[in-house]
Amino acid sequence: MASPDLSQLAQLAINGLATGSLLALAATGLTLIYGILRLTNFAQGEFLTLGAYFTLVANSLGLSLWLAIPLGAIATIALCLLGEAVLWEPLRRQRVNTTTLIILTIGLSLFLRNLVILIWGAGNQAYRLAVQPALTLWGLRITLNSLLVVIGAAAALVLLHWVLQRTSIGKGMRAIADDPDLARVSGVPVETVIRWTWVIAGGLTAIAGGLYGLITAVRPTMGWNLILPLFASAILGGIGSPYGAIAGGLILGFAQELSTYWLPAEYKL
Repeated sequence: MASPDLSQLAQLAINGLATGSLLALAATGLTLIYGILRLTNFAQGEFLTLGAYFTLVANSLGLSLWLAIPLGAIATIALCLLGEAVLWEPLRRQRVNTTTLIILTIGLSLFLRNLVILIWGAGNQAYRLAVQPALTLWGLRITLNSLLVVIGAAAALVLLHWVLQRTSIGKGMRAIADDPDLARVSGVPVETVIRWTWVIAGGLTAIAGGLYGLITAVRPTMGWNLILPLFASAILGGIGSPYGAIAGGLILGFAQELSTYWLPAEYKL
């Protein structure tokens, strides 16, 4: 048996780090929504897509990518809060069952995906960026865009850690995730924490979408194609655990890319 090509495996591992960073970001948003709202959100992939398209719009207006991505996240967060106000909060008051909520998230996913197609079309699009040569390190080629994805995702996850551990909102989120009823009677402002959950989860997912557009085409199905890996990442890390989702996303990203050493690339998803 021929020995494995270590340089090729190392190259695939670098690609896996970028993919895993994106999965970790978006899966963390997914698992926060489940852990606090008990909502299995199949529309999470479309929030990722919207983040990429809003970033595309801001970038097409001449803004740098590092300004366009936060603006795209803000626009996505606004839609998440609108959905909370007109859809999810009224349904919580009616104590709608879990199956109905899952069906509604699937319907919302279909609506948002086709809305994107209606507004931006079904074709592939790309950011307006100057072409940058790849970096060469120890014989490995590292594209600047992949490096930016890893740095951007790491910065967002560090900020999330600070919010969860150091702020009253983070403590409230942990309390509600552990026991919603006890948190409510203990004086935790549950509705405020829920709105902040949408802000954080929507922001993380939109940032993942904006960064994903760096390494792939911006297209209406980009989020839908990632919805199964996102759920797999969240479940692998323990659904409801943000740190577990980060670990699960990284593991899955490495597994996907390294699998292409033995299997055709079309099987990695």
